[in-house]
Amino acid sequence: MVEVNKLGILLHKTKNRFECDGVLNPAVIKVGNKIHLFYRALAKDNYSTIGYCRLSAPMSIEHRNEKPLIVPQFEYEYQGVEDPRIVEIEDTFYLSYTAFNGINALGALATSQDLVQWKKHGIIVPQITYEEFKHFTDLDQEGHSKYKRFNDQKSNLEKHERDVFLWDKNLIFFPRKIKGKLCFLHRIKPEIQIVVQVEKIEDLTVEFWQNYFLSFDEHVVLSPKYDHEVSYIGGGCPPIETSAGWLLIYHSVHDTIKGYVYSACAALLDINDPNKEIARLPDPLFFPDQEWELIGEVNNVCFPTGAILENDTLYIYYGAADKRIAVASMSITALLNALLLNKT
Repeated sequence: MVEVNKLGILLHKTKNRFECDGVLNPAVIKVGNKIHLFYRALAKDNYSTIGYCRLSAPMSIEHRNEKPLIVPQFEYEYQGVEDPRIVEIEDTFYLSYTAFNGINALGALATSQDLVQWKKHGIIVPQITYEEFKHFTDLDQEGHSKYKRFNDQKSNLEKHERDVFLWDKNLIFFPRKIKGKLCFLHRIKPEIQIVVQVEKIEDLTVEFWQNYFLSFDEHVVLSPKYDHEVSYIGGGCPPIETSAGWLLIYHSVHDTIKGYVYSACAALLDINDPNKEIARLPDPLFFPDQEWELIGEVNNVCFPTGAILENDTLYIYYGAADKRIAVASMSITALLNALLLNKT
């Protein structure tokens, strides 16, 4: 068992209109001696923008913007920009987020050289209907049934004139190229998938995704396995490079009589071939057990999205009950040792 210290709430909502209903699910990156948070700010009517604050230490706020940093600008995101994650690759900051247009929730990307000015690249995950997904994927009937539960949205098709696509969220880049190519995680429920062979973002064409789906099962990196993952899983923090492999902090979901419960979990992926899972904790790393995690906009939620490493201490930043941002810490050595006792 890994000793986890829940350090409490870092950010609350404010009276500012753009974040009056909640703050949650932050992207986190340390540059020099400063920690930068890009968080989902929730306004009325479930309208999301990305707010910003800067920390001088893992739990010490130095500055917080009074206005959102990134806002919806295009049709594909007009209802919100949600749940950012951030990495730095070769002097460029990659901020991935979920673009929501009121119907579809899909992974999009923005890049920056200075963390202030951002260039949006649009949606980079597949824009594909469930029927198209069934056409391109070579899965047997049992294999398709698990995707049908979460992704077949025929009822929505009847209500909207626009296409209803598979929701593809939790777009998360690895913090460096692997074998000279970009690598990222994404999630079509109920599993986590991976893309490992992209030289540049422009290569993510319609043809690329059609070929990808022809061998879809080969791109599944993590599937639900334990009781706390029985409903579905999804990516959390950007992978952290360690001597034992890529440390992946992800989230799991299981259904209860009180609704879904979201927990933070940990796994290891092979350092040279991250498509291979090499270890996974059989129990959640931590789960909702504090008041700030149990009651909020969505109850029973610990949703990890950002992490930093300070010497041996790993700080995990997470959305708590979809209303506030909290922090947990632990020894990364202890965590890796626990994982290595649970090789897959």
